[in-house]
Amino acid sequence: MFKVLILIFLSLLIHPQLGFAMHIAEGILPFNWALFWWLCFLVILALSLKNLTSLLKEDSTKKVLFAFITALVFLISMIPIPVPFAGTCSHPVGVGVGVFVLGLSGSIVAGFIVLLLQALLLAHGGLSSLGANAFAMAIMGSLSAYLIILIFKRTSFPLYLKAFLSGLLADWFTYATTALQLSLALKGDEPLLGLYLKVILAFIPTQLPLGILEGVITASLVTAMAKRRRDLLLPKALNF
Repeated sequence: MFKVLILIFLSLLIHPQLGFAMHIAEGILPFNWALFWWLCFLVILALSLKNLTSLLKEDSTKKVLFAFITALVFLISMIPIPVPFAGTCSHPVGVGVGVFVLGLSGSIVAGFIVLLLQALLLAHGGLSSLGANAFAMAIMGSLSAYLIILIFKRTSFPLYLKAFLSGLLADWFTYATTALQLSLALKGDEPLLGLYLKVILAFIPTQLPLGILEGVITASLVTAMAKRRRDLLLPKALNF
């Protein structure tokens, strides 16, 4: 696993990016909520790491693939668009592609590594809010994409549309979760539903088209891999 992390780090250095604040920023979440999301995320991360480690032991060639997909998710998620008054930014998440290649556990771990590197090296998000950001993007984003694969498993539903929906929902579910996290943490005496709708509305102008764009990007990448290296994709994602 250490060698894989080195490969990821070197891959990211090849493509330096400008720094922007994205995700829930440092200091936005109160301590109790930051701790809550960290604990929720760590439980799932531990299970995902166990599954991923077993997979990499079975097939060592997947280590390079894991590093490549992690770097790809990093690059896709480096398109920030500030959301006024929400304390965060919109951007594609990229984990939809990760799910098609790495599966749910691999995508969760890759998403966490991406967010950790962004927080440490580029000041995107923060360490206190990393648990919340990882829960929203790495878990909820990956899970929504994976559910699309499961729902349309063994159907004639075109791969392009499955990939499009996976990318679209991974993006939208990530930000729906982020909106909920912000609302729970900052609601004060204001009704939760009212504040949640306000945060969602703040995201819509940027995230609605971005979600569609991410769906197109995911579909394009997945179908290209299916044509050239079909063996790289999850069997569940294909029409078997």
